[in-house]
Amino acid sequence: METLFYYLAIVQIGAGVYLVWHGLRWLAYARRRMQGDPGFNAPRAAVLCPCKGMEPGLERNLVALTEFDYRNYEIFFVLASASDSAYSTVKRVAEHSKVPAHVIIADRPEGCGEKVHNLRVAIEQLPAEFEVLVFADSDGRPGRFWLRRLVAPLNDKQVGAATTMRWLIPNSNNLATALLAAWNASIVTMLSEKGKNFCWGGGTAIRRSVFDEIRVFEEWYHSVSDDYSMTRALQHAGRSIVFVPECLTPTYVTVDFRGLLEFTNRQILITKVYSKKTWASGAATHLLYCLTLPIGLEVTLSNLFATLPAFHLALLTFVPMLLAAIRGGLRVAAATEVLQTSRTQIAGQAWIYVVLGVFIPYLFLINFVMSLFTRKVRWRGVTYELISPQQTRILGY
Repeated sequence: METLFYYLAIVQIGAGVYLVWHGLRWLAYARRRMQGDPGFNAPRAAVLCPCKGMEPGLERNLVALTEFDYRNYEIFFVLASASDSAYSTVKRVAEHSKVPAHVIIADRPEGCGEKVHNLRVAIEQLPAEFEVLVFADSDGRPGRFWLRRLVAPLNDKQVGAATTMRWLIPNSNNLATALLAAWNASIVTMLSEKGKNFCWGGGTAIRRSVFDEIRVFEEWYHSVSDDYSMTRALQHAGRSIVFVPECLTPTYVTVDFRGLLEFTNRQILITKVYSKKTWASGAATHLLYCLTLPIGLEVTLSNLFATLPAFHLALLTFVPMLLAAIRGGLRVAAATEVLQTSRTQIAGQAWIYVVLGVFIPYLFLINFVMSLFTRKVRWRGVTYELISPQQTRILGY
């Protein structure tokens, strides 16, 4: 057992040092991007925001989409039904918007996710004059310069799409919400300057010509995941995805443990269905981390009870945890620099990302295990069975 622990500890320390280095590069990249000038080019953009159900801060979130410092865009709010509880709020925001805002009713989907269906219907109705499609989520609250900075990388015709990621900010102090925020923070740093990036549906910009060229519509036809399907289309076409950290989107959340598991299990199951290599790599990485701590504690205590040297074993057990905490600190440092308006709140909750971040791999491990036994997810009140990337079955509302 002790020999196994030595191997695990060495692997975890090596991986931890690498990931800290990666975190430092991520922070440096975010700082460089923050100092850059997005320029004045503003192609005509359509901001597409699917909505479903009331959620805390919904009206303020939607109003933020109408306040971008961008001279040439319109907003398209899309709902499946006019009977949706969010409809009156969406309608009110659209009517009072300073920029042109439209409300589209898409009706219920057949054979694909409701969000995907909503986006398909909206894009089919867009006039040809819109050069850029920008996707936003109703639970995010982007800043004033978000749209300009997200669209700017598309000035390079070689770029396939530009994307960012959510930063979850707990609205309450319950443990489930804190765990969700820490869980999501680790996803944020998976995106990088030169890594194999993926699109996030709550903040992606793509030229309409590229969208049509790489056949995103075909990928969406029987899909439940708008972002993973778009990522697959871009990868198949050999087009790059630029990560724009300065557009991190603050998302204010409150969940209970049921909501925590529903959200995290869904994300991992979708990853398994749409990107098996990413799923397998993540599962192996988290499993090894989760094995190291209990085995380290077991051999350390065994040596202590046997009056054998144990300090070096305790140190080897502690170092991977310390490195994980350092990574959490680097994420907080980047978030506080990018999200200036939320800086005080994020800094005040830094312990969530630093302390809980050490134990988040155990939540991931639960998610990976759960994804082995089901292909069903529940998303915004709808239950889906994910048969394959090209086949989705709606089981009930």
